Amino acid sequence: MGTLTNIYRTSLALLTDLYQLTMAYGYWKTGRANHEAVFHLFFRNNPFGGGYTIAAGLQYIVDYLASLNFTASDIEYLAELQGNDAKPLFEGEFLDELARLELRCDLDAVAEGTIVFPHEPLVRVRGPILQCQILETALLNLVNFQSLVATKASRIVAATGGEPVLEFGLRRAQGVDGALAASRAAYIGGCDATSNVLAGRLFDIPVKGTHAHSWVMSFDDELSAFQGYAAAMPNNCVFLVDTYDTIDGVRNAIEVGHSLRKSGHEMVGIRLDSGDLAALSIEARRLLDEAGFPDATIVASNDLDEGIIADLKQQGATIAVWGVGTKLVTAYEQPALGGVYKLGAMKIDDGSWEPKLKLSEQPIKTSIPGMLQVRRFRNSTGAVGDMIYNELDGPPTAAEFVDLNDPSNQRRLASELCSEDLLKPVMRAGRVVYESEALAQIRARAASQLRMFHADVLCHDDPQRYPVGLEPGLHKLRSTLLRRAQETST
Repeated sequence: MGTLTNIYRTSLALLTDLYQLTMAYGYWKTGRANHEAVFHLFFRNNPFGGGYTIAAGLQYIVDYLASLNFTASDIEYLAELQGNDAKPLFEGEFLDELARLELRCDLDAVAEGTIVFPHEPLVRVRGPILQCQILETALLNLVNFQSLVATKASRIVAATGGEPVLEFGLRRAQGVDGALAASRAAYIGGCDATSNVLAGRLFDIPVKGTHAHSWVMSFDDELSAFQGYAAAMPNNCVFLVDTYDTIDGVRNAIEVGHSLRKSGHEMVGIRLDSGDLAALSIEARRLLDEAGFPDATIVASNDLDEGIIADLKQQGATIAVWGVGTKLVTAYEQPALGGVYKLGAMKIDDGSWEPKLKLSEQPIKTSIPGMLQVRRFRNSTGAVGDMIYNELDGPPTAAEFVDLNDPSNQRRLASELCSEDLLKPVMRAGRVVYESEALAQIRARAASQLRMFHADVLCHDDPQRYPVGLEPGLHKLRSTLLRRAQETST
């Protein structure tokens, strides 16, 4: 699919924070560069106060990893960096190592469109610690934003009750990258089309759009503007009716609609972009129906989000298509997912794995040690609980786990439940083994996944927390390491 390589024609090896390279240099300098390690990418809280998150961005990761290399110009730039003694920050031999770098990591990840929850690894990286470390920043960048926007889109689509949502955010997005990634993620989350033509081309997303206020203002009057547009594009007529008086605009659209019909075409509908959208849509619907246009669609825009849409529907608005821009592509209420990337285990000299735990005074920031996998349990109606387990201890033998938020709560699930491990192979020893998916397939997965969860988990206000916990042996390991770390720190 070549998502990133279609957009960029240059190396992305320097798409990282400097401290990833200084740590890599430190590993190399201390002879630890090839020590095997495992890292996990996860987040700590669902966004928007919701009860779930949709994983997105994996295809970007695959493209990034498949083409990762430090070019001669990358190395030249790094050679120019200086420490605070005005001497080179990196030794030439280290930069030579980067120039020769060939990725040898294994990578596992949840499929795009999968519903995920706090503390569950979305991506797991295993390999030489220098290489694992270098990947951190880019992986977080590629996963965090798209997962955030895909989740926002799904909330907006849910608020419409299944009515079409058009993503109109290009002009308000944070740059070219933000716009393209947001269009892709919004489609995964359930939006039906985008106004972003480049995203349509790159990702095979349907594109939609008609005209703006400037079209109407460029004519002497609104009726002439609508007539001119109908003459130019009789097969694409959604008339923006609120440049002047909205109800007069609806009447003008109806007049042109009759002319279109006589010429063998049909008016698609009208768009409302300001004012009291509920009242205006109700009156517009009445006028359209009385004029013989019951199938003409009413599209609405104007800084919509899931809360405003839900309120409009409660007021009886007759809007059938929703154009959502700024608050979707910028994830308006929560501009970052907050994903993190933490070391879970390292191999020691005898070849065994040593679990690693990050201690924090904030319990939510205390990491989970091991080489983690997520097992999802389902009954005939859907998902009932997720267990995080340590693959270093082998597969779990029972369907039971200790609640992450309440260690006193140990859940035992029925033994006959179906189960699936969510992390799937993406890369082995630096070679991509993942088969790229069409975006439509990913979008369908997200929709299917949402049907697996109870409405109380998916609701927007005070959602029920979905059960996620640690396999009992992993809980015991974490508790032991936590106690030792606390004793050491005191």
